[in-house]
Amino acid sequence: MRYAQGGGLTAERRQFREQIRFEAGDRFEQGERNAAIAKDLRVSERSVERWRRAWREGGRAALASAGAPKLPKLSDDRFTELEKELARGPAEHGWEDQRWTLARIRALISWRFQLDVSAAAVWRLMHRHGWSWQSPTRRALERDEDAVGLWKKDVWPQAE
Repeated sequence: MRYAQGGGLTAERRQFREQIRFEAGDRFEQGERNAAIAKDLRVSERSVERWRRAWREGGRAALASAGAPKLPKLSDDRFTELEKELARGPAEHGWEDQRWTLARIRALISWRFQLDVSAAAVWRLMHRHGWSWQSPTRRALERDEDAVGLWKKDVWPQAE
């Protein structure tokens, strides 16, 4: 299953799924078959089997949601601070050009929040908050647009 931009389920969606598991638990107590439960709840039989096993071992409490799988290392408040730092630009933080790379953002997080995160974690963090990678257009400072236009007009057609 693919999840929303934030990755994982929202609290509301987790609660909704938990209610489905609880309903399945009620039906386990009534002795209903897995196939009937799966069909009525519109889930796979394999999921119902897994829930029944958990229910046998731990009762209704075993069907409760375990919560979010992993909390992000950087809270939303801290991410707001990070965005302010990113808005200042890389040059303000000592880099020569104006490109934010994952390595640079990782270094900024390490310096600003004393957190050691991987480049993959930085990518997930930025993606979760709607950031995407950008590739700057590189043009030579010496580029002569008129000469390029003439070349495209005169030379390029002859090369074909």
